[in-house]
Amino acid sequence: MSVRKTVVQLVTKATIGFGALFLVSVLLAAMPGHHAPTVGSAENISASAGADSPQQTSDHSSAAQSTTPGMKMAVDEKSNEGAAVEDMSGEHHDAHRQHMYMTTMRPQTPEDVARANEIVTQLRTGIAKYKDYHVALDEGYKIFLPNVLQPEYHFTSYKNGFLEAFSFDPSRPTSLLYKKTSTGYELVGAMYTMPKRATEEQLNERVPLSIAMWHLHTNLCMPPKGDAVTMDRTKFGLHGSIATQEACDTAGGRFHPVIFGWMVHVYPYEDGLDNIFAMHHHMD
Repeated sequence: MSVRKTVVQLVTKATIGFGALFLVSVLLAAMPGHHAPTVGSAENISASAGADSPQQTSDHSSAAQSTTPGMKMAVDEKSNEGAAVEDMSGEHHDAHRQHMYMTTMRPQTPEDVARANEIVTQLRTGIAKYKDYHVALDEGYKIFLPNVLQPEYHFTSYKNGFLEAFSFDPSRPTSLLYKKTSTGYELVGAMYTMPKRATEEQLNERVPLSIAMWHLHTNLCMPPKGDAVTMDRTKFGLHGSIATQEACDTAGGRFHPVIFGWMVHVYPYEDGLDNIFAMHHHMD
C-alpha cells in the first residue's frame, strides 16, 4: 500500500471520527436526559434564566443544553436521572424544592390563551397515533429508565429533542408521557424542551409563561466518584439536602448548578388550561 493511500485513509477515518463525535456532542447537548456541565453559581442560573425570576415551587394550578465536556454516562449518574424522573413526576416535590427552578408566571392575556389552546389542538393531533405506545417505540421513542418504578414514564425522541433546540412544532414534543397499566402504557401527556441557555423570553415565545411554568433541575451534588452505590441519598442527588457549591465541596462531592435543559409538561386530555399545563399530572 502506498504512503499516499495510507495517509488518505487515515485522514478519512479521522474526519469521519471527528464528525461523528461532533454530531453526538450536539445530540447530547439537546437531549433532555443528558447531564449539562457545570455553568457557574446558582446566581448565574438566575441571570441566564431572567434576572427577575425567583425560584418557585407551587403547582401551576396555584398560581431540556450547552455542549457536554465529554460523552461519559456514568453509572452513578443514572441513579440521579431516576431521581429527576421522580421530581418531574411529582414525587417528593415539596420536600426537594431546592432542586427545582421555575419560571415566573406572567399576567395572562387573551392572546396567550388563544396561543395555548392552539398548542393543545396541534399536540392532540400530532400525538394521537401514540395512544398505541407500540407506534411510539416503532418510531424510535425510547423509554427513559423503564425498569425504575415511576408515576409516569417518559418516552423520548432524541431526534425531536435535537430539533427542539432550533425550532418549535407543537405537534412534535421531545417526550411522550405514559402511565403504566396492567396491559402496557396509557398516553397522558407530552413534554417540550429547550436548551438550558434559553432565556425566559424565548421560552415565552414557545409556550406562554402566563399559562405554563417551565422548569430546570438544579443544585445537584453528586457523591465522590465510585461512591454511587453506597452514597448517602439524604445528602447527595436530586433528593439530597446538599444544594450549594460550598456544602458539596465540603462533602467531597461534584456540584452541578443545572442538569438537563428547560422542560414543560402538557396534559392535553385534561380539562382547562390550568390542568393541561400543570407541573404534574393530577392522577386519580
